[in-house]
Order: sequence, then C-alpha cells, then structure tokens
Amino acid sequence: MLVHVCCSVDSHYFFKKLIELYPNEKIVAFFYDPNIHPYSEYYLRFIDVQRSCKMLNIELVMGEYDYENWLNSVKGLEEECEGGKRCEVCFDVRLLESAKLAKRLGEKVLTTTLLVSPKKSIELLQKSGEKIAKEYDLEFLTIDLRKFGGTQKQYEVAKDDMLYKQNYCGCYFALAKQKKEVVITELISSVNRQLLPNSIEEKIELYEKRVMLENCGKKYKIVKQNFLNYRLLFAKVLVEKMVVESYIFSYSILKNSFAKCRVDFEIDGLFYFNKSQIKVLDIKKFNSLLNKNYKNVKELNKNPLTIIEEIEFRNSYFGVYDLSAIIILDEICDKSYEIFIKSTIFEDVREVLITF
Repeated sequence: MLVHVCCSVDSHYFFKKLIELYPNEKIVAFFYDPNIHPYSEYYLRFIDVQRSCKMLNIELVMGEYDYENWLNSVKGLEEECEGGKRCEVCFDVRLLESAKLAKRLGEKVLTTTLLVSPKKSIELLQKSGEKIAKEYDLEFLTIDLRKFGGTQKQYEVAKDDMLYKQNYCGCYFALAKQKKEVVITELISSVNRQLLPNSIEEKIELYEKRVMLENCGKKYKIVKQNFLNYRLLFAKVLVEKMVVESYIFSYSILKNSFAKCRVDFEIDGLFYFNKSQIKVLDIKKFNSLLNKNYKNVKELNKNPLTIIEEIEFRNSYFGVYDLSAIIILDEICDKSYEIFIKSTIFEDVREVLITF
C-alpha cells in the first residue's frame, strides 16, 4: 500500500490506525506536497514526517518539490476559497504523482493521509483518488478515521508524541485568504539570514535539535511560550538624499515609519537625534561596545548579530522596555537625515525546547 503523506499530525495517527487495521500490509509513505510554501516550511514538515515514520518503522519516500509546476496547475484559481476548485486540482496533482510511484513500486493500493484532515473533504478526496487509481489499475482506499472521536484522538496522539503542528494548510493562497490584510509573519525571512523569533527557520532548528536529542537518548519537552515578537518590514537611511548602508536593531520602532532629523547631541560616542528618540552609533563605537571587529556596516549586514545579542545590548544600554530605533552607520555627520523604519510588533506564541 502506498500512502500519500501531507503532514505528521495527520500521518502519525493515520499510520497507527492502518497498522492496527491492516497488520499484514506493507506500507510505503510518500511525502509529495509541492503546494507547501515556502520551501523551509516544506522541509520542516518533511523532517517531522521522517521522525514519525522512523518511530512507526515505515518506509518513507521524499517526492520532488516542483512548486512551479504546482503553480501552473492552479493558475486562474488563486482566488478560490479553501475547499473549492483549487483544492480539487491540488488533490489531483498530488494523488497523480502518488499513483505513478505506486505503479513503479508494484503496490496495489493507494490512499492519502489527507482523509484524516478535518478541513479536507472526504468526498472530494474519494472522487479524485478513485478516478486516478482507476487510470493506473490501483485500488483507492477511502477510510474515515474522523468519526467516533477520531479527530480528538488524532490531536491527543500528536500532542503525546510532540509532533509539529502547523497553523496553515501549506498553500500560499489559502494563507493569504486566512490572513487577509494582516502581515503574514510566517513567510517573513531576514534578508541578512538572521534567525527570527518564531520563524520557520527557528522551528527547523528546534525540531532538528529534537531529533538529535532523541538520537542521544536525552530527555526533553517542547513547551509553548508567550512573548512579544517583532518584524522589520522595510528600512533605509538617507543622508542629504543619498542612501547609506545601515543596520537596524530588532525592536526598533519609529512613529509613522519616518523621521526627518539630525544629530541633537552626543555622549561618549552615542548620538541622540532630535526626533523620535533615535539613537545612532558608528561602526567603530559599535565594535568597541560589543567587542566585535566589523570593517564596515556592509560586513555587519552580511554577518548580523543574533536577536539575543541585539536584545542584550539594548537592555544593557537603554533599558529592558526600550523600543527606540537603534541604528548603526559607518560614520555620523552633522547633516540632514531621512530615516524610514516600517515594522510590526505583536503578541505571539512559540515553542521552546527544554532539556532535563
């Protein structure tokens, strides 16, 4: 039996039930989900499925991430609501590739873990699965594991085994509809590759560390943490209308996202500007305070501080609750500055790993 896999939360419970219902059946898992965006989210879900399959002793095949072909398949259906025509096409794309692999491997039965997902239509999946299975001389197994409290049991299993629980189906268009006018922080990555709090990249680091701890036999727990998150959306600094290289600290807030200003005064290498509580250091002073050796701000942007380092610096020099803009420049002069900082600050919940 070949089983198309969408995510560990669905597949883990689905596989446990299949093993229980079909104890003599060989099961091959196929992770093929080019609808998932961005690739980092796709990879995060894969490593959790990989762990799940290892726990259950199930063979896993990783499919190609052909996102561009998937986009072409759903072209013209971008505005469809979740569960509509776009989802039908998406089911077809994934099940078609699954059927091709099943045929190559000599499997006779095809099914998908999407059947256990509470937000997916069993009827649509059955229709798509049976149509494609027939083309490849396969049997499509439609099994309803949601009834009789199955969905609740599924979530309990996911919690007990500490699986990664995503907060969107994976499709960019569905996420955009879900968020509407809200900034989609899940899809924001730093241009300088800084690891952002509660980003997909931070989650990958956490779940890869989890696998490492399990391989070493060490005990751990994944717990949730409420915190104040931040994303820098856009920033630039102009001196006399010319853009200069700048480094903006996390949690820098600028009212109305703009200030036209100049140096007000300087104390021991720290420059206070005359608008919006802006503080600026040159790269030489920055290096001396943090014991760094950056040649210029461009190098700093290529090799940024960690968020923790930035927060510790802010706390040490400006206080725990400071949200003023902190900017690093190559040099500071007595000229007119135009500073743009568009950012968002928001309550968030992230997972943290505790070892014991």
